[in-house]
Amino acid sequence: MIDTHAHLDFPEFDPDRDTLVQQMLEQGISNAIIPGVAPALWQRQLAIAQQYGFYYALGIHPWYCPLKNDVDISELKLLINSRRQDHALVAIGECGLDKLRQDTWPFQQAWLEAQLQLADELGLPVILHCVRAHEELLTLLSRHSPSRRGVIHGFYGAPELAARYFRLGYRLGIGGLLLNEDARKLHLTVQHLPLDAFILETDSPAMAPKSAIDRRNTPLLIAQIVAKMANLQKKSSVLISERLSENAVQLFEL
Repeated sequence: MIDTHAHLDFPEFDPDRDTLVQQMLEQGISNAIIPGVAPALWQRQLAIAQQYGFYYALGIHPWYCPLKNDVDISELKLLINSRRQDHALVAIGECGLDKLRQDTWPFQQAWLEAQLQLADELGLPVILHCVRAHEELLTLLSRHSPSRRGVIHGFYGAPELAARYFRLGYRLGIGGLLLNEDARKLHLTVQHLPLDAFILETDSPAMAPKSAIDRRNTPLLIAQIVAKMANLQKKSSVLISERLSENAVQLFEL
């Protein structure tokens, strides 16, 4: 199994990262994708990805968009071009739209458009973050999608919204929110959409389910997510893990 979205470079994992990686391997979680979030954090992210053999993406998260009108994507483009021969670089992102961050909202669409264009130029998929901006994101993706499409990370919406993204060619990242008993819309989405629509993720250390004891999320949650999906889809956990791993391999060309 592959955790397709885990911020394992974040300082929350500094005390026990070695132990966690060993536990992941013992539980059959063979790898993870570490998304990029900000230029100031890219070098640390790359060092940890290299140290543990993780896959990674590079991008600018909507929370960290520079507060200026003139978008200059050159720093990201230069870094990616310098690493184009690295098979561990598998996507552009995490990028997207987030209306909860009003300070960066006026600049988010321009930065997202620049990263979508870059993904298209480089032939890479995108990892997309979206909070309370699905209509804006769908409009943008309908107008300009990278050829490899990508994933709507941390999806928690209803089947109708999920189907709109899936028709555009995007997969949906399903994580720990699925384990919340009150996540009824997400449960319906997993029940009614085909398995081809989904990939597994955790967004560690964030997005822990309400049942988490210490509120820190880790890739070790993957087995519980698979079990819940199996229950909702009335299929075996083995089938779920195999199919969703195949989806990740196909999307990111792992």
